[in-house]
Amino acid sequence: MEEALLWEPLEGKKVRCNLCNFRCTIPEGKGGICKVRVNKDGKLYTLLNSYVSSWALDPIEKKPVFHYFPGSSVLSFGTWGCNFRCRGCQNYEISRIKEPNFDFSLISHEIPPEEAVKLALKYNAQGISWTYNEPTIWFEYTYKTAQLAKQKGLYTVYVTNGSITKEGLDLIGPYLDVFRVDIKAFSQETYSKITPIFDFHKILESVVYAKEQWNMHIEVVTNVIPTINDRLDELRELARWIRDNLGKKTPWHVTRFYPYLDLSYLPPTPVETLETIRDMGIEEGLDFVYIGNVLGHPYEDTYCPKCKRRVIRRYGFEIVENHTHKGTCDFCGESLNIVE
Repeated sequence: MEEALLWEPLEGKKVRCNLCNFRCTIPEGKGGICKVRVNKDGKLYTLLNSYVSSWALDPIEKKPVFHYFPGSSVLSFGTWGCNFRCRGCQNYEISRIKEPNFDFSLISHEIPPEEAVKLALKYNAQGISWTYNEPTIWFEYTYKTAQLAKQKGLYTVYVTNGSITKEGLDLIGPYLDVFRVDIKAFSQETYSKITPIFDFHKILESVVYAKEQWNMHIEVVTNVIPTINDRLDELRELARWIRDNLGKKTPWHVTRFYPYLDLSYLPPTPVETLETIRDMGIEEGLDFVYIGNVLGHPYEDTYCPKCKRRVIRRYGFEIVENHTHKGTCDFCGESLNIVE
């Protein structure tokens, strides 16, 4: 095991983990809510090391990230466990760990940080992403790998639930380019219907901090679940918050839910619901609101907010046309908040 970063000792051999906003107080011999950070003799250790559950070469659009080097490839890595327990999780086979102290070497690929960077270069990826499960709980690995990736000119991406603390962001901030964050709801009551959580405002604070303190590129995803988080008045508050705190050119992806796990009794999100939310987001002053998980939908494309021309046409994760140059519209020169 490797000693963890960002923890403090407490009385009676207890420790407090300061990596995510649950800030678990962990008795000796026990694990935190993520089950992959454990207290051994009054010290906090990570069980994950270089253990990879899944890895693949992906288009950046699959994250989804639409405004950061569109059309580029990113080598994606995931590990085991999560600090959330979302009722409709589609990666629960890797995210739900029942007991701490499990030997992950028995079921993992072992890919040290140096090897991860070598693989990205071998496959001509432009970046490295940590995804599939929550990267915050794999912090030591992502922190080391991000530093090496930046030395080799690779960009770096967190696909995250936004639970990381400011202390965590301050460590990895110099080496993390993209913070693709899920904001699952905009009230404590609605969040609790999806997953048990600390004060959800902590997520909002972390997102703003990532942008303002560390100039990370931000894109927001809300998976719209029928009867759970699809109230238009609450989503309108979220749209306004994105506009006022992250900027009107921040991409907001409203994605179609498909029934899974504990929410398998629900239907998929009606496309009409997503279209109504997208129209509302545009009305509230957001320039880029995308509909996701609906193959071939016209609102998976990028439109210039000034001249209204379609500047990027997508089909699934593939870019079919691109009329941008250095982040601006080819037709009128409007800034599109695209890094390329």
